[in-house]
Amino acid sequence: MNDETSSAKALPFWMAGETAVRLADAAANWFDLLRGWAQWPARQMDPESCAESVLSLLAWQRDIDRFDGEPLALFRKRVAYAYANARDAGSAIGFKRIFERLGVGYVELDERMDGRDWDIVAVRLTDSQLAGNQALLSEIIQHYGRTCRRYEWTVITPAPCGVRAVEFGAGYTLERARVPACAVGARAADFGADFATL
Repeated sequence: MNDETSSAKALPFWMAGETAVRLADAAANWFDLLRGWAQWPARQMDPESCAESVLSLLAWQRDIDRFDGEPLALFRKRVAYAYANARDAGSAIGFKRIFERLGVGYVELDERMDGRDWDIVAVRLTDSQLAGNQALLSEIIQHYGRTCRRYEWTVITPAPCGVRAVEFGAGYTLERARVPACAVGARAADFGADFATL
């Protein structure tokens, strides 16, 4: 009777082994899916990785318009740096930072040049920068440029030059001899090319 009572109290476990593993995997997949759904809104706030439809909303929020023919990667970069670019707009060093952030590269700015109107700003860049980024450069000037300034493009051509460091030098020596005064006066009696008679 003892054996019957103990076997009656023990319930049979029907999910042993492989069935339990499959159930655990299914539950883990389900909760991973739920976590992805819960994190989706937070991931959409990053312009570098959000959906393109959400990117348009972020661009509208940050006052960025996509120009014709703009690649998606550049548009994402412009939206991502919109706040930093707005903060840097208005100063020469900030304007240079905007060009570097957006992938244009190194530029030079000249303001208030001698013999020119005070409101002209010369933007100096290479020919390849100007040719490859015309629409972007116009958009940057229009969006972040100063209102009361006229901008002109000036092409600079980098010329390769070499400088070699070489050690060179010259030396000289100056030796002075001091002859003590003679007590006996000497007279030259005969002086020739090879000898002298005293």
